[in-house]
Amino acid sequence: SKETQQAVLQWTQHDDSSDSFCEADDIYSPDAEYVDLLLNPERYTGYKGPDAWKIWNSIYEENCFKPQNVKRPLASGRGESLIYLTKWFSSVCVEKRAFYKLISGLHASINIHLSARYLLQDTWSEKKWGPNVTEFQQRFDEVITRGEGPRRLKNLYFLYLIELRALSKVLPFFERPGFQLYTGNKSHDAEMKTLLLEILHLAKSFPLHFNENSLFAGNQKEAAKLKEEFRLHFKNISKIMDCVGCFKCRLWGKLQTQGLGTALKILFSENLIEKIPESGPSYGFQLTRQETVALFNAFGRL
Repeated sequence: SKETQQAVLQWTQHDDSSDSFCEADDIYSPDAEYVDLLLNPERYTGYKGPDAWKIWNSIYEENCFKPQNVKRPLASGRGESLIYLTKWFSSVCVEKRAFYKLISGLHASINIHLSARYLLQDTWSEKKWGPNVTEFQQRFDEVITRGEGPRRLKNLYFLYLIELRALSKVLPFFERPGFQLYTGNKSHDAEMKTLLLEILHLAKSFPLHFNENSLFAGNQKEAAKLKEEFRLHFKNISKIMDCVGCFKCRLWGKLQTQGLGTALKILFSENLIEKIPESGPSYGFQLTRQETVALFNAFGRL
C-alpha cells in the first residue's frame, strides 16, 4: 500500500558504504519491489541443474581464498577433492578457514530449507510441499557424500553461533530511546521494539557463543588488510546472488547473504557500538532498514 511504502521511506538512512559487507538494492529505484516474506516462504521452486550449480561454484571458487587447483567437493562428494581441500584447510590462517565455513554453512542452511519444503506434487489442481528425505540424504548423508555431509552441518552450526554472537553484540544500538521501528502502524511500533529487545536480551543471556576476538588478532596492518578482503569478497558474493534466475530463490539467497554480511559488520564494529551515545544519532555505527530486516530474518532461517 502507499502507506506502507511511505513508512519504508521514513526510515532514516545513514549508510556508510565503507562499512557495508553487501551490495544494497536501491529502494528508491522504480524497479524496486516490496515483498511480504510471510506470503513468499523459502521453499523448493524447481530451480536446479547447471544454472544453480554455476552460482554456488562461482561463490566458492571466486571468494573463498582457495587456490585454483583446490576444488570444493561437489554435492555428491568426491574423495580426491576432499583430500586437497583438507590439505588447504590445514595450511591457511584461521580467518580464511572461518570464511569458507560460513559460506558452506549458508549453503547447507539453504539446502536444508529446500529439502524441508520440497515440491512433492505439482498438478493443475494443486501444489503440495513437504519434507524430501532422499534430497536431504543426497546432500548430507555421511556415506553418500563421502564424509562431507556432517562437515556441512558443523559449518551450519558455526554460522548459527556467529549470527547469535552478532545479535548479542548489537543490543546497545537498538536499545537507544531514539531508535524507532516503522511498521506502517504507529500503535505497533513500540510493541515491535519491545519484542525485538526481548529477542536480543535472550541472545545475550546465553554463555559465550563465539569469541570473535580470536579473529584478526595478529599484526594490526595484516589484520586490517584481511578485514578488507573479507568485506570485498562478501560484496562480490552478494553481486553473484543477483545472477540467480529464479526470483524467489534470489530473494531468499540475497536476504540470507545480507544477514550474514550484517552480522560480520556488527562483529567488526564492536568498538564503535560501545561508543554509541545513549541519546541522539549514532553516526559511528549504523544499520540500514535492509540490514536490520536481513539480520533478523536470516537468523530466523537458522
